Amino acid sequence: MSEVGQLERITQERVKKLFIDVLDYTYLGDWTERTINSNVENVHLEKYLKRQGYSEYLVRKAVEELEVLGKDNSRSLYDANKEIYSKLRYGTQIREHHGEDKQTVMYINWKEPEKNDFYIAEEVTINGQHKKRPDIVIYINGIALGIIELKRSIVSINKGIRQNILNQEEEFIKP
Repeated sequence: MSEVGQLERITQERVKKLFIDVLDYTYLGDWTERTINSNVENVHLEKYLKRQGYSEYLVRKAVEELEVLGKDNSRSLYDANKEIYSKLRYGTQIREHHGEDKQTVMYINWKEPEKNDFYIAEEVTINGQHKKRPDIVIYINGIALGIIELKRSIVSINKGIRQNILNQEEEFIKP
C-alpha cells in the first residue's frame, strides 16, 4: 500500500473508532470480500422488528416489502427514494389475517431513537456493471441509510461530491 493509501486507512480507522467507541455503533466488519451485500441486511432488520413485538408473519412481510422497493429499478431514483423514505418514516401497513385491520410496522423508532440498532461496516463491495466500494456504510436496524466516502485533506470536496453523484448512476450502485 502506498503512503497515500496508508494515510487514508489511518483516517478511516479514526472514523470507525468514533462510531464504535463514542457513538456505540456495532461493527459488522470489513466487507471487501463479502459478495452478498444489500441495502437491507435482513438478519438485523428481522432481529429488530421481532424485538418490537411484531409477529413472524408481519416481520417477514415488512422485510419483503422493503426489499422489493429497494430492488425496483423501474422508477427514477428520486421516486424510489421518496417511496422508501415514506415507508421508513411512517411505517408500512400490513394485514396479518384476512378481515382484520392493517397494522403499522415501523422500521425505525423515531420517537425513541436510542432503541434502534446502529451498525457500521467498511469497504462494502457493491457489485453491478462496475464494482464500487464505499469506505463506510451506516445501517439503522439493518437498513443502509448513509455512506461516508473519505478523502485525503488535499483532495477537493468537489471530487468527493462528484464521486457520490457518479455512484448513483445506473452502471454503478443505483440499484
